[in-house]
Amino acid sequence: MASLSVEEENYVRMSLLLTGISPRAARTFFDGEFAPACLGATIKKESNKLFDLKKNHRINQSQWNLLFPRFPDVPDSKTFDVTLMILLLRNLTPMDPPLCGFDSLPSMIEITHAADLARIKYYRNYLAHLDDGKLATGFFNTAWNDIACAIDRLGGQNLKHECDHLKTKPLDQNKQEIMMYIKHSNNEIRELKESFKSLKRSHTEMMKSHEVLQVDHRKVKKEIEIIKTSQMDSVPWNIRGK
Repeated sequence: MASLSVEEENYVRMSLLLTGISPRAARTFFDGEFAPACLGATIKKESNKLFDLKKNHRINQSQWNLLFPRFPDVPDSKTFDVTLMILLLRNLTPMDPPLCGFDSLPSMIEITHAADLARIKYYRNYLAHLDDGKLATGFFNTAWNDIACAIDRLGGQNLKHECDHLKTKPLDQNKQEIMMYIKHSNNEIRELKESFKSLKRSHTEMMKSHEVLQVDHRKVKKEIEIIKTSQMDSVPWNIRGK
């Protein structure tokens, strides 16, 4: 396999950081808020609130299956991704959101746990939407420092040391191949999303056309009724019905 460029290496390292280390940091904090031994009982207790979130499309079916697995399985935070953990923390704990919410990148001066979770979520989404699998070194260094500090505050010094090591250690061939595969998979996911959007637009246009046809049909029907009424009015009353 051809060696990666600096920008592609940046992408690989950032992917490993966001898929390997940052979820463990988020989980460390999550387990501190939801004791693993009591997680099942807590979720059961909050089932009505969680069902409302599902009804409002905030929780999808696959996430629901993790929260309410089939007996004898029980919920386990090790199966939760960052998105699901953040959703539970936002809705089941008295956590104050970052100033700009959980869907934006917090400012550098915001160092709350909520802001750190939002950072991780933001950069994960950013990476998933890259078209070419490359990260400029300037952006890479700034983002890496932002994420590593968040990991330190959420998960502790040991995970921070892993971040520092990952940033400079040589990448082996296997990890390069895995991450390039992920890059191509992300491209396919984006294409599928675009296809879905296109189908959705086509469906919307079709429904609009259907509505127009229904309106036209009603107009034609009304005009026919008017014509029938007019014809009836032109027939003498004593001949009608004969």
